[in-house]
Amino acid sequence: MDGEWLFEVGGKGKSFDQIKDLPKSYVAYDDVEIGSGNKIPLWLFGFLY
Repeated sequence: MDGEWLFEVGGKGKSFDQIKDLPKSYVAYDDVEIGSGNKIPLWLFGFLY
């Protein structure tokens, strides 16, 4: 996985357990306003389009 990022997408109740041991892994949450650490609000990906 060198040079790659891993994104797990889920709702407010999505946990980080599935990808906690993987480097460069993030969770994109729906229905949240503010993210922290490796938790990113899903709406922010709309700015990349």
